[in-house]
Amino acid sequence: MRRKEFSVSEQAEIESFLAEMTYGFLATAGEDGWPHIKALNFVYLDDAVYFHGSLAGEKMKDLKTDNRATFSVAKEYSMIPSYLLDPKLACPATVFFKSVTVKGRAHVVEDLQEKARVFTAFMKKLQPEGGYEPIDPADPEYAASLRSVALVKIKVEDLSAKFKFGQNLKQETFGLVMAGLENRGETLDKETIALMEKFCPHHKKA
Repeated sequence: MRRKEFSVSEQAEIESFLAEMTYGFLATAGEDGWPHIKALNFVYLDDAVYFHGSLAGEKMKDLKTDNRATFSVAKEYSMIPSYLLDPKLACPATVFFKSVTVKGRAHVVEDLQEKARVFTAFMKKLQPEGGYEPIDPADPEYAASLRSVALVKIKVEDLSAKFKFGQNLKQETFGLVMAGLENRGETLDKETIALMEKFCPHHKKA
């Protein structure tokens, strides 16, 4: 799906997922002709992806030459083994997952108020327990830190998402997968079952 196709509930699901995830992968166009990929922390705020880093480095050099950027986030939930559906063939093996990909133009944020707001969002996400003074650009110590770190904003131009939880399975097959996950009971299997029920309301629990 592209962003124009999202319903209100789908958009809320995407934003909830992006709020849950703490890091993703940034792709930039390298001067050497190769795509460069970096794993980094991020926040999604006001229809934009923000990340931070040093004022120099490969990704900043890339973006100065070509500010087009792609950012992707994914979470694997449960591996669905082939033998749940076929005792012989490996073909049915799959994975249930969520993924979101954003494309847009990247710009360095200079405004200290915006920086303070975004870094506050970072801290709420990565250190929700607090334990620090509010980020205030009027505080000389914070102001110096805010100036010395690069904050990059990718304003969303295109957003696609895929949440795969058996939506295309036939009811009998769906029931076999759900029963297999219930019996296995690994770390994310219970959460996967809940998401199968959420995203596949046309199926009845076996």
